[in-house]
Amino acid sequence: MRSTLPTFNEVWQRQLRTRVLKQLQDFPAETKFLIGCSGGIDSMLLLHLMFFLCPEKITAIYVDHQLQAVSASWGEFVAAECKKLNIPCIVQTVTVASGNLEQQARHSRYAAYAQHLKDHEILVLAHHQQDQAETLMLRLLSGAGVDGLAAMKAIDIREDFTIWRPLLDVSREQICQWADDLNISHIEDPTNLDTHYDRAWARQQLWPLLTERFPKMQMALSRTAELMRDAQHILADVLSEDLKQCGDDKQLNLDKLSELSLARQRQLLSAWMKGQDQYRPSLDMVERLQREVIQAKPDAKTELHYKDFYYVRYQRQLFRLHRSEYVFDPNQYVGTTPIEIHPDLPLTLPSGEFCIAQAEYGLSPDLFHQTLHIQFRAGGEKVHLHGRVGTWPLKKAIQEAQIFPWQRHTIQILSKDNVILGVFTPNGFWLAQSAYCVADGWLPLRSS
Repeated sequence: MRSTLPTFNEVWQRQLRTRVLKQLQDFPAETKFLIGCSGGIDSMLLLHLMFFLCPEKITAIYVDHQLQAVSASWGEFVAAECKKLNIPCIVQTVTVASGNLEQQARHSRYAAYAQHLKDHEILVLAHHQQDQAETLMLRLLSGAGVDGLAAMKAIDIREDFTIWRPLLDVSREQICQWADDLNISHIEDPTNLDTHYDRAWARQQLWPLLTERFPKMQMALSRTAELMRDAQHILADVLSEDLKQCGDDKQLNLDKLSELSLARQRQLLSAWMKGQDQYRPSLDMVERLQREVIQAKPDAKTELHYKDFYYVRYQRQLFRLHRSEYVFDPNQYVGTTPIEIHPDLPLTLPSGEFCIAQAEYGLSPDLFHQTLHIQFRAGGEKVHLHGRVGTWPLKKAIQEAQIFPWQRHTIQILSKDNVILGVFTPNGFWLAQSAYCVADGWLPLRSS
């Protein structure tokens, strides 16, 4: 069954249909589309447009946030309209976390979309020109930078899925006119009139005031978002080169960073802290990183915690460490444990994974399958490392090896009958000189 959309006389309707069809043809042939459908006039028009253009490639999804008593009936409405067109429809109920209601509802909605998106399937949303202008305005009022003011993209390729917004440069007035021409049924969400919500406030109170003074404001704001996306691409190129010069996604050389202008330093730190998140940190957080960590006294032990990461300075390097790398429970890294080493089995230890390899000089094969002991260092240990003269404090060897302070708790000592055989470290295994050392022996080699 194919939709029987009437012939459109209006030029913009024909142009839109042609443009959307061309965009469809630009996607790979196997691409299918999951249409986010709230039941509102925007998403219902999008549903009919996509049905007219590619009925065999679409599925609809309604996300019930359970925030209103009638939300379940809206899902039934969307499902019924889809059934009339023979469009598969998913109704997904979600629970919205406490906090900023608009933000948490959006997170729940996108999580539901991600749950149902299949391979080679793109999420299609009905955001239009007024949505774009509202997004830019609200982000401007929140103090957003270039990335925020770039607002929404028509084709938004994210890490886990891609979003397509084919109506992004279409005005709401045009959408309403087209839906009325087609007699498309839809629902009206009363929260769109509730000025308690920022977007509804902007739409109901701010928009009429600004539009009266600036009739082309909506188009101008959308154009600004487009220009900000150009600036965003240019800035991304600059940031890519600056990151190559200063380090990588895990650490930055502070001497190299200081060679950049202050503006480029701040932009690089902001993008670096963002990592794989969707949004950058606030300007205040970037300035805290500069003030509390980078510019702190050389002998100060400094750190900054932001989301799941810790930012730590060590020997003119700035590190971005996930909490799993940095935060540890000291009670888990104490005591002595019996261990047997097999030549064909890897060793998975807190300091890394090790495999057993033959060595010109190493530990005796007689130690295989014997009960050895491994223990975390407690402090004050002395060891005679192979290749060094005499016994040295283990602490001094660790310092000379420049093992990061946040990794030192993973270091373990291997022994046999209270004789130190070697030390497992994040930098590898250090062989200790002992009666168990032989020619043509074996050594643990760090493989990760």
